[in-house]
Amino acid sequence: MPIKIQKDLPAKAILESENIFVMDEDRALSQDIRPLEILILNLMPIKEDTETQLLRALSNTPLQVDCTFLMMSTHVSKNTSRSHLNKFYVCFQDIKKMRYDGMIITGAPVENLEFTDVNYWKELEMIMEWSKTHVTSTMHICWGAQAGLYYHYGIPKYPRQEKLSGIYKHRVLNRKIPLVRSFNDTFMAPHSRFTEVRREDIEKHPELVIVAESDEAGIFLVMSRDGKHIFVQGHPEYDRMTLNNEYHRDLGKGMNPIIPCHYYPDDDPNETPILSWRNTGNTLYSNWLNFYVYQITPYLLEAED
Repeated sequence: MPIKIQKDLPAKAILESENIFVMDEDRALSQDIRPLEILILNLMPIKEDTETQLLRALSNTPLQVDCTFLMMSTHVSKNTSRSHLNKFYVCFQDIKKMRYDGMIITGAPVENLEFTDVNYWKELEMIMEWSKTHVTSTMHICWGAQAGLYYHYGIPKYPRQEKLSGIYKHRVLNRKIPLVRSFNDTFMAPHSRFTEVRREDIEKHPELVIVAESDEAGIFLVMSRDGKHIFVQGHPEYDRMTLNNEYHRDLGKGMNPIIPCHYYPDDDPNETPILSWRNTGNTLYSNWLNFYVYQITPYLLEAED
């Protein structure tokens, strides 16, 4: 089934070129099917890239998905045009009386700041509190996962000695959890972060379960036992070239970044990276939409008066 997006969103042409079934508003209105309403809080700096990545991941399901992009009103994006934001994004004040089947909170390049030093932290706290009563299930990604674990459970993040960047092997810890249905025993997934959360802090909360982890990269997948909160410390939605672009961006800034691990053939940045995580990412998002959103959400999403 298709993913429903606005007619002129730049991601539409990219997804159609990849043979992904995309439906615009006019065609969707002719179908007597209630789509899943998914709110995406996009905190990443290059928003068009993240839009395409997430829409691609959400498209691999038999369910019709209607995505709304949310931006922070207390933060001015430096890397995405104001015209793009005005056309394709809403602010929290616009949707705070609405209810959504699912929500995604992305990562953000603010890991080296304390949570309370992030200039939009108060607004993010307000949105995460609102999500408890207005969203069936929320998926938090990378820094978004760390922020969610901190806000909802008081779990801190810790700085790493060097940036974790690359494609790492993970293992599933409990195959009976629907979130990892159809996963292999071990799987690959991207990470790109300067901070981490630790097992011992998560284990203090019996309402949380660690679903997957890596010997090299640490905790990857955590969820609340009721499925209302999913925390993904990596970036399963990343494209083949995303880590490459980050690496060369940092090289250009004179930051002397490490070469992403297990990414380039023979660790040669001039080679094309091998795509080894796409199926895992697609399966993760499909399982979330099916088991923790579609199977649980009410048929009628009633807005507040």
